[in-house]
Amino acid sequence: ILNYDIMARFRRRTCIILLLFILFICSIMMALKTLRPDRAGFGDPFGLGLLPELQQRAVLLDNKQNSLNRVQGDTVTRVSNLHSVAVNTMKASMSSVNKLEEELSSPNYNFHIFYYSWFGNPQFDGKYIHWNHPLLPHWDPKIANNYPKGRHNPPDDIGSNFYPELGSYSSKDPSVIEAHMKQMRSASTGVIALSWYPPGMADENGEPTDDLVPVILDHAHKYNLKVTFHIEPYKDRDDRSMYHNVKYIIDKYGAHPAFYRHKTSTGRFLPMFYVYDSYVTIPEIWANLLTVSGSQTIRNTPYDALFIALLVEERHKHDIHRSGFDGMYTYFATNGFSYGSSHHNWASLKAFCDSNNLMFIPSVGPGYIDTSIRPWNNHNTRNRVNGKYYETAFSAALLVRPEIISITSFNEWHEGTQIEKAVPKRTGQVVYLDYKPHKPNVYLELTQKWSEKYRKEQEQWLM
Repeated sequence: ILNYDIMARFRRRTCIILLLFILFICSIMMALKTLRPDRAGFGDPFGLGLLPELQQRAVLLDNKQNSLNRVQGDTVTRVSNLHSVAVNTMKASMSSVNKLEEELSSPNYNFHIFYYSWFGNPQFDGKYIHWNHPLLPHWDPKIANNYPKGRHNPPDDIGSNFYPELGSYSSKDPSVIEAHMKQMRSASTGVIALSWYPPGMADENGEPTDDLVPVILDHAHKYNLKVTFHIEPYKDRDDRSMYHNVKYIIDKYGAHPAFYRHKTSTGRFLPMFYVYDSYVTIPEIWANLLTVSGSQTIRNTPYDALFIALLVEERHKHDIHRSGFDGMYTYFATNGFSYGSSHHNWASLKAFCDSNNLMFIPSVGPGYIDTSIRPWNNHNTRNRVNGKYYETAFSAALLVRPEIISITSFNEWHEGTQIEKAVPKRTGQVVYLDYKPHKPNVYLELTQKWSEKYRKEQEQWLM
């Protein structure tokens, strides 16, 4: 009986100890479980900003594991397994980010899009810039007298027939630059043709913007976009000043990974410069810069590049060839406005370029309306027809099999050629146009659609 009594007490004591030990282990497991990351994926396809938070959680888990190992050696295996779960969760999250990134259309470096960084508002610039654009008078005083004068009064009254989703933004606002890069990437464009004036210079309604170039390059690189330069006309632009412009751009920005270089047929990688209103300067002046024998030649120097002239009239094609340019673009988004912007002339222009070793870069646009700043210019308005006008332009461009297509524009709001997101807006005096019945991103989606179509057709051209 005594032995039986001793054994019974021993069993009860053993059961109590075992139960307490199990409760102790369970409490540790529950505590550790609360450390497990609870987000295995990201809603934002570019959710890299969330990764530091996840990494901090992993560090916390490591520290907690080491502390527990010192206190309770027999939980090492369990904690190690839990750490593996956390690491695998983080890997899965990063894999999810990469997968979403892969699902985005890759940038098409044969799609160049004209971009303007000349907008300002009081928050970032101390005043409105460009959104308050003046109403431009007609050159004929008799006609000018029939139209209103003055300037726009943002934020409700801006110099545009459409209203941006981002409002009357500043081009210096980092969040705006980020949004723009994301939109251009979503449209599957690859090269930003940045409107550029030399340091200290600007258009008559703007402020100098060259100091913004490094920020734009950095943001572009984040989205795997490249930046080329659309050199605007300025007072006394000639062969000498252009040489200094090109040297300045290449010296200052040429080493940046987002700086665009085009692979030529000879295998060279050269910078590219669009030259707006190039026809204002006579061919002899351009030849000084752009031909091998020119007095200011840039050829076969470290600053050699591809120079693309603006073609407006038919005769300009011969001037462009004599000047030593490497190609031509048409810029205007108004079919029929000029010889160059008329779709039915693109085949003959492409043939001329092919026979003279020049690049032909047609410019397509979603429509055109500038009556917010030129109220007398109704006859040049081109209705968007819910995207059909844009698709017709792309179709015409693909027919001539160009090496590059340029898009006018991402955000030239004054002329209504933008594909940037726009929203409906009505104020007391103004009713803005919009993209209805489609969503604000419809022209980004159409651009992406035609970028993919171009890629597929280009594969056929090269076969």
